[in-house]
Amino acid sequence: MTIHDLDGIRALERQGFKRIVLSRELSLPEIDYICRNTDIEIETFIHGALCICYSGQCLFSSMVGGRSANRGKCAQSCRLPYQLLDNDKIIDSGHLLSPRDLCGLDFLPQLIESGVKSFKIEGRLKSPEYVATVTRIYRKYIDLYYSSNPYEIDIKDRNDLLQVFNRGNFSSGHFDSNPNLNLVYKEKPNNMGIYIGNVANYNDKKGYVTLNLNEALALGDSISFENEDGKYRVSELMFQNKNIPFACDNEVITIGRMKGNIAPGDKIFKIASKALSDSAKETYSGKELKKIKLNCKVTIKKDTPISVYVKPANNYEHYKNINVSLSSETVPIIAKNQPLTKEKVIAQFSKTSNTPFEFDKIDVDLDDNLYIPKISELNALRRDVLQKLEEIVSLKFVRVPVKIKEKEFEDKEHTFPKISLALIELNPSFDYSLLDDVDRVYIPLRYFNNAKYKKCIETISKKFDLYIYLPPVINPNYTNLMKNVVANALETYNIVGFIFSNVSALYSFKIPEFSKYDLIANYTLNVFNDYSINELERHGVDTITLSPELNKLDIQQMHSNVDKELIVYGRIKLMTSKYCLLGKSNNCYPTCSARCQKDDSKYYLKDRLGFKFRVVPDNMQTITNIYNSKIQSIDFTDLGIDYARINILEESIPEINNVIRTVKAGKRFEGELYTNGHMNRDV
Repeated sequence: MTIHDLDGIRALERQGFKRIVLSRELSLPEIDYICRNTDIEIETFIHGALCICYSGQCLFSSMVGGRSANRGKCAQSCRLPYQLLDNDKIIDSGHLLSPRDLCGLDFLPQLIESGVKSFKIEGRLKSPEYVATVTRIYRKYIDLYYSSNPYEIDIKDRNDLLQVFNRGNFSSGHFDSNPNLNLVYKEKPNNMGIYIGNVANYNDKKGYVTLNLNEALALGDSISFENEDGKYRVSELMFQNKNIPFACDNEVITIGRMKGNIAPGDKIFKIASKALSDSAKETYSGKELKKIKLNCKVTIKKDTPISVYVKPANNYEHYKNINVSLSSETVPIIAKNQPLTKEKVIAQFSKTSNTPFEFDKIDVDLDDNLYIPKISELNALRRDVLQKLEEIVSLKFVRVPVKIKEKEFEDKEHTFPKISLALIELNPSFDYSLLDDVDRVYIPLRYFNNAKYKKCIETISKKFDLYIYLPPVINPNYTNLMKNVVANALETYNIVGFIFSNVSALYSFKIPEFSKYDLIANYTLNVFNDYSINELERHGVDTITLSPELNKLDIQQMHSNVDKELIVYGRIKLMTSKYCLLGKSNNCYPTCSARCQKDDSKYYLKDRLGFKFRVVPDNMQTITNIYNSKIQSIDFTDLGIDYARINILEESIPEINNVIRTVKAGKRFEGELYTNGHMNRDV
């Protein structure tokens, strides 16, 4: 939901939310300010992969790869290689959107002192060994903070974190208020491991690689070479022509059975440590596995079905007043030679290895001289009673759907949609009075703070209904300026309404003086269904701009009393990022060359297939917006929408009027430059 400011916190607090995971782009002072001014629980990311885009604002994977990052299906478009172009000139290349992983060990004390209640570790698709290692280390340092010992980080722990996964070392992310010039690692997008040395000599016939070790190496470790994509498992390790199981740093050793694109001077990296993996496995493979302890009574009586009674051994929070009794269909018989013993019953019931339970105490009430023909009946009874217990406890966590009062909808007579024109880029040399057949115009907030755009804004406000287009992210240091810009715009121009792009506006626009303005909820709120529409209507929203990720059937099935708007033409914004590709930082800094202020430059990311994605920097907030290489143009005539929205980025006045005429005619543009987005596909 891109919650990044106090207004967003307060909006959700009013909705009844108990905990909020903040956007990863916030600094320590910003997090501290939020924590000090709300009673809601705050959760922050602390370790792992960072997105280059604000969460909830990424459509790159969806529009280009057909998989929605906002729904957890990210195709990792940010990990691919790109060229950065200044017009047609290449000014940078590599994995330009691929951030280093975050390591927040150094910031734990400040975050705890600020009042953060929970730390989130990224672990999507990571190995169990990764999860075990990272959680062990962060648990250690949280406990260290609360102890009386000095908060000092052991270099071995930092190296263990690097060993399990890193992309060109770690990053401090956005925690530090100073500009982060090391946020992105453009050389390689996947796990780098730990650098252990360079190839000193390579015998390609025998596959022998000789090097002077910088780090310890052992049989079973995995390594990679600078110019090889794959990895190798170390199966032969030699020191002075003798096979050894383990080598220390500063030793000249030879690794055997290595074939590939390997040459003297190539860097070598240890991708995985067998010792570290084995150590991590121990924490989840048995001896350290914490289970729920149970007490059990097994009753085996003559001429009576076998029964079992189970209850928690301790006062576990979620197991209070819970017990389970079950009986088997099996009735014991008189033994002929080997009667059943209590020890045998206990042995069978103790086998709980793949369950979350273990028996602390097993009482057996057993009549003498009885026999069970199939001992597996005891196993089945044990499994059944534990499964029943698990089901009972699980029911405590089943979410009961909230009954929503059936809403009555007015039968709208849908005429042809009106036209909304979003001028994403404003050109002060254009005569916007030449625009035809437009019902309302949206102008981004940043243009209202620049005197050179005043004349064209005045022209637009006199001819059309003018709306202030608010960005999806408003950094805290920009908030007061934004409010002043809005106040001045309301005095200077004939403003009809606002397009708000973040839930924070649900708090900001409760202010009485805004009640006379139209409110349009932008597509960046990710409105996918009637529930969201109804809630926004309750907050006084007049128009909903639907998500570009919806398909035709989704849109046709939506019902609302508020107006529905759909982007029918334009380049969809794929990313909103707190990272400047030009300055290579997350904040502006004095020595930056300020390429963003060059009027004669347009910037693009060019991918491997030759597609060019427009890059629009916003130096007021150090925000970068990236737009799709293709123009969305869709047939909307049978979708039941009220407003057809046109997004304008680079088009001239004649081109804009041509787009308007095409849209008004109910047609769409065809050809390789255009896409119909998700109209005919799911995400």
